[in-house]
Amino acid sequence: MDVVFDVTDLPPAPRRPMQRPGPAGGKRDRNRRERTRALLESALALFLARGLEAVPIDEIASRAGMAKGNFYRYFPNKEALVETLMAPLATAVREALQRTEEELRQTTTQEEMLAVYERLASWVVPTLLRQLGPLQLYLQERRGPASGARVAIRQLADELYERSVRLTEVARAHGLIEVGDPRISALAVVGACEELALGALQGRLDPVDPDEVSRTLIRLVVQGLRAGQRS
Repeated sequence: MDVVFDVTDLPPAPRRPMQRPGPAGGKRDRNRRERTRALLESALALFLARGLEAVPIDEIASRAGMAKGNFYRYFPNKEALVETLMAPLATAVREALQRTEEELRQTTTQEEMLAVYERLASWVVPTLLRQLGPLQLYLQERRGPASGARVAIRQLADELYERSVRLTEVARAHGLIEVGDPRISALAVVGACEELALGALQGRLDPVDPDEVSRTLIRLVVQGLRAGQRS
């Protein structure tokens, strides 16, 4: 499977104090965006090939066709670059989980709960398909120590787990499921979903049918909750 990275979802890179970007859409602004894009795409390719810690800033800049000093005109450090790279994926997933929690608080039956999780999959899967590169980087680095350039990735991994626990707690509070420890169900569901995504990216599920991915994610969630009921 080709690694996909949709830069149209990216927020603007943080402007450094010495920059004079000019009006939005102007020549300076376009140049800044193009060079930011080049740095992000170069960094992603190198990170996926060798890992975050093994890639120095000067190599990222060189691959993007600029001197190391120019890197700092667009990012203060490698940590900020990784945070920008992961931002579209992190924002979309966080918003989807927040929306799911709000909807789940209004449900009263297991059928409604299933419909909520179906909508969650329909929100998340299209974003993942547009951001396969950052997704692969997340899966590659999520279990490393939360230090250096990996901080943003570990923060997202921890938040995904915590939000999954909270969703299970909400469902339990509404009498939709019975679980002894919501953390067990959350770990089972999150781990299974991450392995499914990793298998797709590694070509073990190539070609990938997005609809089947959505259905499988839903089944994993429901099975995880049912496993919690039996524990």
